Amino acid sequence: MHIALYFGSFNPIHNGHVGLANHLIDQGLADAVWFVLSPQNPLKESHILLDDDTRLNMTKLATAQNNAFAVSDIEFSMPKPNYTIYTLRRLKEQFPEHLFTLLIGADNMEIFNKWKDYQSILNEFQVMVYPRSGFNFEKPKYPEMKLIQAPLFELSSSEVRENIKNGIPYAHLIPQSVANYIEEHRLYR
Repeated sequence: MHIALYFGSFNPIHNGHVGLANHLIDQGLADAVWFVLSPQNPLKESHILLDDDTRLNMTKLATAQNNAFAVSDIEFSMPKPNYTIYTLRRLKEQFPEHLFTLLIGADNMEIFNKWKDYQSILNEFQVMVYPRSGFNFEKPKYPEMKLIQAPLFELSSSEVRENIKNGIPYAHLIPQSVANYIEEHRLYR
C-alpha cells in the first residue's frame, strides 16, 4: 500500500489538513494518509503546544470518518527532540510491506537542508511537495522531490488558536467533532 505520511503538531487539526489529505486520496496520489503527530518539531517553539494526548484525540476525531486515514503516535515513544528521518526508518522497519512517501509543504521544501539527514530522506523515501502561498512552486528544490498540484488551503492552526483566544468564530475552520471537543474541554482559551 502506498501511504502518504503527513507529519505535524496538529495544534489543532483543521479543515486544510483534512482537505489536503482528501485531495491526495481523491487524486490517487496515495492509497492512505497517515497523520503522524509530532510531540515537538525541533524547528518550532513548544510553549504553545497542547499536550500530546489532547492533540492525538482531536486528530482521531477529525479523521474517524475516512477509512483511508489513520493517526500515528509513533513519535510519542521516541527520544525528544525527534527527527523525521528516524521516524521514517522506524515506520519502514515496522511496516516493510508499505511504500511510504513524506508529504511536505513548499515552505518546508525551502528549508529542507536544515532537516537532519535531509539527503538520506531524499535517498531513501519519496517526498511529495504541496503548494503553499508565498513560496516558489515552479520547480522542486531537489530533483528527488515531486511537486503535486493541490488546492491552496489558506488556513493555519495558529489562526484557529487566535480566533478561539479572541472570541472570533472558528468552528467553520475545523471539523465539527474537533470544534465540539475544543468547546467541551475549553482549549486554547
